Amino acid sequence: QVQLVESGGGLVQPGESLSLSCAVSGNISSVYMVTWYRQAPGKMRELVGFWGDGHIPRYGDSVKGRATISGDKTKNMVYLQMNSLKAEDTAVYYCNLYEFWGQGTQVTVSS
Repeated sequence: QVQLVESGGGLVQPGESLSLSCAVSGNISSVYMVTWYRQAPGKMRELVGFWGDGHIPRYGDSVKGRATISGDKTKNMVYLQMNSLKAEDTAVYYCNLYEFWGQGTQVTVSS
């Protein structure tokens, strides 16, 4: 069993930045890759990007250049930094590992 807990969401204004965290625990391999997704109301779940051992972080087209994913294996934490936020970034953000998902954290970008 794996537990993923996202945090850091909230209400921000367009153009601002936000950092999300994903705490990973449970029965995890020493080598793993965590993926961030997001889902806006009425839309399909969308890839934000991923981070993991032996992989260069990759990002979805909609956030490329504005998102940075990093991780700290000593703490089993994965981070998503989003800059220059837009209204269309409003979504619930999830982290995923194997078949496990966190509960998500809401990000709302609005003036």
